Amino acid sequence: MDWFIEASAPVQALLAGCFTWGVTALGASGVFLTRKPNQKMLDVMLGFAGGVMIAASFWSLLAPAITISEELGYPGWLPPFIGFLLGGGSMRFIDMLMPHLHPGMAETVPDGPPSRLRKTTLLVLAITIHNIPEGLAVGVAFGAIGLMPEATMAGAVALALGIGLQNFPEGLAVSMPLRREGLSRRKAFMYGQLSAVVEPVFALLGAVLVQLARPILPYALAFAAGAMIFVVVEEVIPESHTSGNGDLATMGVLVGFAVMMVLDVALG
Repeated sequence: MDWFIEASAPVQALLAGCFTWGVTALGASGVFLTRKPNQKMLDVMLGFAGGVMIAASFWSLLAPAITISEELGYPGWLPPFIGFLLGGGSMRFIDMLMPHLHPGMAETVPDGPPSRLRKTTLLVLAITIHNIPEGLAVGVAFGAIGLMPEATMAGAVALALGIGLQNFPEGLAVSMPLRREGLSRRKAFMYGQLSAVVEPVFALLGAVLVQLARPILPYALAFAAGAMIFVVVEEVIPESHTSGNGDLATMGVLVGFAVMMVLDVALG
């Protein structure tokens, strides 16, 4: 573990991003074990993932952004306000530019511009787009270590663990619809885990940007938070309610939020 602590922030971020990618692959591997997962369990797990992301957005990203803004001499609310809206707005802009299908609503017309891409490709694109803020959040958290007292190794590790936890059901949620579309188990797994390949890439990018420009740190933290909240509201929670298990999914959200809160406060 010492070698990880002594590594540079970009290397730490890259390794943490690989960890979250690996957990997505672990979830996607569920396609080898079952033809159709228990829908109630899947919806609870998706709700749990949403709760983790909501908690991480506040405890690991927005709260430090507010404190750091004040220490840098900014109004405490201003950089988080700007960054948060830019993060959510950027995800909406990407959604508008790139055609995609939400896994839980695969029978609907694709979002974004008209496209002749195959349905399986559109499904993978949706998850890939929405994995970007998770990688960015991990990268910003590790890149901030040492720049401000509020940014700690324990807090960054807690965020990576939390995102890893919620990536497991996400991997399963994308590989199973691909299997139902006629792909072999091997191909469904490969595409499912590849949807998270952007996480280490954006983790590295986030860490490098923060290290190069310290004043953007509160904006970057809030940007990642806004992007994650957009994903939760746009996809994760609606998908968990599509099969009539809304109450169970909501309990999953509460448990996920509580677990991530404990991780962040206890470790951070």
